[in-house]
Amino acid sequence: MPACRACGALLRHSIADLGLSPLANAYVPASRARMGEMYQPLHAHVCEACFLVQLEAFETPEAIFSDYAYFSGFSAGWLAHAEAYVDAMQARFHLDTGSRVVEVASNDGYLLQYVVARGIPALGVEPAANVAAVARARGVPTEIAFFGEATARRLRGDGHAADLMVANNVLAHVPDLHDFIEGFRVLLKPQGVGTFEFPHLLRMIEERQFDTIYHEHFSYLSLGVVSGLLERHGLRVFDVEELPTHGGSLRVFVCHAASAHDRSPAVARVMAAERTGGLFDLSGYDAFADAVVGIKCATLKFLVECRASAKTVCAYGAAAKGNTFLNYCGIGREFVTAVADRSPHKQGTLLPGSRIPVISPEALLAMRPDYVLILPWNLKHEIMAEMAEIRSWGGRFVTAIPNLTVT
Repeated sequence: MPACRACGALLRHSIADLGLSPLANAYVPASRARMGEMYQPLHAHVCEACFLVQLEAFETPEAIFSDYAYFSGFSAGWLAHAEAYVDAMQARFHLDTGSRVVEVASNDGYLLQYVVARGIPALGVEPAANVAAVARARGVPTEIAFFGEATARRLRGDGHAADLMVANNVLAHVPDLHDFIEGFRVLLKPQGVGTFEFPHLLRMIEERQFDTIYHEHFSYLSLGVVSGLLERHGLRVFDVEELPTHGGSLRVFVCHAASAHDRSPAVARVMAAERTGGLFDLSGYDAFADAVVGIKCATLKFLVECRASAKTVCAYGAAAKGNTFLNYCGIGREFVTAVADRSPHKQGTLLPGSRIPVISPEALLAMRPDYVLILPWNLKHEIMAEMAEIRSWGGRFVTAIPNLTVT
């Protein structure tokens, strides 16, 4: 029986068993189409002692993230989110040429490019060398490393102590939470600020977002659990914002325990919502597994009916969440002909597990499908606007979470 990565208690309470699945971002090159893949259990538990929702770690971060297929800079919506964040942080915390910003898991420089453009010294820390190379080409100084206490001490010794530390959608990817958070304590200046963004567990449970569960996400986070983890390392939450990104996220503002930053009333408000939502009561998770099965059944029923009536279905968005969804539901090329994605790094590959080919958006339009299944449902409005030509021949868009919807 696995142990909780936050407190060490044994994990006995299951909330979603999604069977066996390959790594969600392990896209298959066409040259390896006839080769097999490694499948691992995809099973989420909640800790009965501290209420951290988590997966058992079957792969190391080195195996998952050293050569990565996800590039943040291919979503116009996400770039706008990043630029707005930089504008807000510069104004709120008076960042200037004498400040230093460090982003952990900085990907392709999607966010720090806006920091650099303002003349503010910046450093990205990114473990995937192929992704870091893109950031460097954008003019974003980037250290190729996994972040933790040892890396933080080295960077601090090199003069990179930070006024602002950024960690967008990375905390969930960390198997050793304590080492990672200790790195923040080490690298953050005494009055410095750290921000963490992560999908909010409350939204995942309430809106049945089971496709956000995949091997690269070791943990599924609430403000209450994150606050407790931070306090064990001499850090504290002083503010929180609720964001629409990734189906509903939190931006948590963090400082040293002795820092002068006042605590916002928003912290207590979100904590109360989590308790009301049942995140600290095992019964709050009991309906989730049944809802997941219901989504699978409804989607398969729709696809079977499409095939029986000779209607063609393609998908849009070769996203990790889509791969969890397709593999759990058992959907392959017999139901979905192809999936389009803007990223040239994914085009020409096959989706892990389902082996559905990834094509360009232009190629999808040329196929004139009857339905387009939007896999990254959190970007559905952006995608429907981009692919509006689908409607010119009567094509329609489909999303499956939280309920099957055809528009």
